[in-house]
Amino acid sequence: MPRTHPPLDPELAAVLTVVHEHLSPTITAGDIKELRANPMFAVADADLTRDGTVELQDISIPGPPGAPEVSLLVLRPVGLAAGAPVFYYMHGGGMIIGNNRTGVGGALDWAVDNGAVVVSVEYRLAPEHPDPAPIEDCYAGLLWTHEHAAEIGGDPNRIVVTGASAGGGLAAGVALLARDRGGPRLLGQVLMCPMLDDRFVTPSSRELDGEGVWDATSNATGWTALLGESRGGSDVSIYAAPARATDLTGLPTSFVDVGSVETFRDEAIDYATRLLQAGVQSELHVWPGGFHGFDGMAPQASLSQTASATRAAWIRRLLLLPAG
Repeated sequence: MPRTHPPLDPELAAVLTVVHEHLSPTITAGDIKELRANPMFAVADADLTRDGTVELQDISIPGPPGAPEVSLLVLRPVGLAAGAPVFYYMHGGGMIIGNNRTGVGGALDWAVDNGAVVVSVEYRLAPEHPDPAPIEDCYAGLLWTHEHAAEIGGDPNRIVVTGASAGGGLAAGVALLARDRGGPRLLGQVLMCPMLDDRFVTPSSRELDGEGVWDATSNATGWTALLGESRGGSDVSIYAAPARATDLTGLPTSFVDVGSVETFRDEAIDYATRLLQAGVQSELHVWPGGFHGFDGMAPQASLSQTASATRAAWIRRLLLLPAG
């Protein structure tokens, strides 16, 4: 069968060959336990404190009603002035793996560069904890962050929600919840290769089979873990699958980016397009030849450098905007 997706960036294609030695593009339910133990996803606290220039604090907060406590990781550059912006981060992992250290380095870069605080939430994982556990944990963490911002050196009126992959979908869901529940007014949202749609209705949701990172089978594994038999049906919440939301008005200024060779490409493009059509100031980038998570797995690649610099520039412009 001829290829139905754009070609990989040549530099990234070489990296992907190495990645596949440690991480299969196809993940099934039987792989979850082994995947959680994969050292590829481990992050040491020493890597986050950056030679003592960043303070690290673990905080346990009340979870959603009737649920266990939620763990928050707070990262703050040493000597940070009070009233700093806050990046509220949700990690990736397809809803089935990861913790509040996973992938947080990018948000920490923004915090160091701009004088900000990072708060990263550890939400419960599927399939042991299906929807709505992950999104409600994330929202509980956002409420705590807003209410206690001053205690961690942050400004409650300058919170940016952000995440990659599953975390990007959760960030979008949290922004919708904040709007609909009258919660914190957010300064912005950064949705990196976001996991938004459980319905598999776009071409890109079906075109990767044993290719790239997080192919169609992997996506089915993640969404089924989260939603069970409800996946693809009529009763799925817009907060679990934000692509289902028909009203995107009133959401914060948004940045959305995605690779051209990944399962989430079309749903990310559609979501950004509909944000714009709803009157939300938004910026969209489709990185040519990028596979899912390419910038984290190949940070020195030319395309990764461009993507990271573009996000960082958008963050700088966002933080110049007045709060509220």
